[in-house]
Amino acid sequence: MSHDALLTDLYQLTMLQGYRRRDMRDGAVFEFFVRRLPENRRFLVAAGLEQALDYLEALAFDADDLAWLRASGRFEPAFVEALADFHFSGDVDAMPEGTPFFANEPVLRVSAPLPEAQFVESRLINLLHLQTLVASKAVRCVLAAPGRQLVDFGMRRAHGAEAAIYAARAAYLAGFTGSATVAAAIRFAIPVFGTMAHSFIQAHPSEAEAFVDFALSQPDNVVLLIDTYDSVDGARAVVRVAPELARQGIRIKAVRIDSGDLREVSQKVRAILDAGGLHQTGIFCSGNLDEYSVARLLAAGAPIDGFGIGTHLTTSNDVPSLDCVYKLQEYAGVPRRKRSPGKATWPGRKQVWRRFAADGTPLGDTVTLANAPGPAGATPLLEPVMRGGRRLAPSPPLAQLRATLLQQLERLPEALRSAVGETGYPVEIAAPLRALAEQVEGRQALAR
Repeated sequence: MSHDALLTDLYQLTMLQGYRRRDMRDGAVFEFFVRRLPENRRFLVAAGLEQALDYLEALAFDADDLAWLRASGRFEPAFVEALADFHFSGDVDAMPEGTPFFANEPVLRVSAPLPEAQFVESRLINLLHLQTLVASKAVRCVLAAPGRQLVDFGMRRAHGAEAAIYAARAAYLAGFTGSATVAAAIRFAIPVFGTMAHSFIQAHPSEAEAFVDFALSQPDNVVLLIDTYDSVDGARAVVRVAPELARQGIRIKAVRIDSGDLREVSQKVRAILDAGGLHQTGIFCSGNLDEYSVARLLAAGAPIDGFGIGTHLTTSNDVPSLDCVYKLQEYAGVPRRKRSPGKATWPGRKQVWRRFAADGTPLGDTVTLANAPGPAGATPLLEPVMRGGRRLAPSPPLAQLRATLLQQLERLPEALRSAVGETGYPVEIAAPLRALAEQVEGRQALAR
């Protein structure tokens, strides 16, 4: 699916045929960016670059694709035949995955012959949007629960199989401990976690027997779900079976609570476990959680060691989409600018420069032309990752990207770490870029 050339919008193909008829093959520059930050997003996290590069490297129309195009009756035969040799031969510059970014900052830049740069628009947005959306939600959970275990529980309510797998990847990149999705663990070497469902408890004659059976079948990962009937009674049952399991060398790692007033219940369960000598047995909670509920629980003193975040993570349901776009900024060496109300773009190929304090705290960003100097001491964020349609280097391991992001999170200003409120983080549009925009507008006015 990820390499299916026809996983695109029809208009990409109709434009390609139009470009071919006029032999419009000069170089084009497109940039992917987010127009504005959603409410209650202090910043976003770039994610999905590895899959975007995979797509570009593998892009090709196979025999079935060409047969469908012929049979559709929409396209000229010569155009369809020409697609047999279509591939991506361009260059890509991008922010590394895990980079915090802000509105109107190009996250990825494509430079290629116009037909190639245009055609890849739909799938690139599709790939980058999902993982950026989920990573930006996941990082808020990470900031809300410092030092706690966080596990992606969202596969069953993700919007399809690919979304579930990529959401797990994005969450791990953003600092989650792992995922319950087995396929994501296999594909991306993400730690995988799982316990049991309520049905496992219900299928047994008693809770205690279910606990023992599960512990014997999973002796190295005993996490017992205790809220099927009553969490307090379930905790007492755990204490009762613990000595029997201990004699067999089995330790109860944690209990899981999936319902009720988690603050109150976790406090009662903690007291029962401690009274039973299970001081090292942790409490893991799930059940329609997000960064807001997690923050409230921890602020109220709930003795919870980890959280499973599901629906709210993989659907990012408070912000289910980003206003992200992929826009033409230059064609045939001439800067281009869209001027639609509320959707105007900054023309030309650009670079984002970030200024840092001596301790590594980000101080502000400057967006300027790619060939213009950045502020003294600032660091450019877009890096070359592909030339001539081929990666310059293998994509970094996901664990490495995750570790780098977690280091960046430690240095974020407090205003960006908060789940609500204004960021106060400055993003400057530099004078050379503003001057170019004025020039382009003047040229476009004369041409009308």
